[in-house]
Amino acid sequence: MIPLRDGAREALWQGREVIAGAVMLALGLWIASYGGLILLPFGLAVAALGAAWVWTALRRLRFQATGDAPGVVEVDEGRVTYFGPTMGGSVGMSDLAELRLLRMRGRAVWRLKQGDGQALLIPAQATGADALFDAFASLPGIDLGAVVAALEGPAGTNALVTDIGENRVIWRRRGQGVVRQ
Repeated sequence: MIPLRDGAREALWQGREVIAGAVMLALGLWIASYGGLILLPFGLAVAALGAAWVWTALRRLRFQATGDAPGVVEVDEGRVTYFGPTMGGSVGMSDLAELRLLRMRGRAVWRLKQGDGQALLIPAQATGADALFDAFASLPGIDLGAVVAALEGPAGTNALVTDIGENRVIWRRRGQGVVRQ
């Protein structure tokens, strides 16, 4: 085994999906370089799949949680469950009416609100919170770029809840609320 520092090994492990996509992209371009009626389109198709894989993996990498916040998040069969030290709960993705990102005491917190008004607060850095990316991707009409951009927003102050600009609605189910859309 090649000796690597722990930090380098961890960085490679976290970026393994990006690396695999880049290898697939390079392999596709290498196959396409041989040309011909069969290898050129096949190689370009493999390269396109590799590029799509890299793009998706980079988004997922930016969404990755560090596990610094309390609690554990579990996503199973379209249901998000949060086990926290003092609170927790479960929300079915089909029951979700609104997804919001709050900044509380300088930390990002997901607020998953059901149609009946109940809300589940999940720290964005809780263990297993990176699985929320796939759960959010299943929501109809969601812009995953907006999800990642909201997480990369400016860090809040140490106030209990920051101003309304940091309290963003990321996604809302159509036809919910007082006025149907």
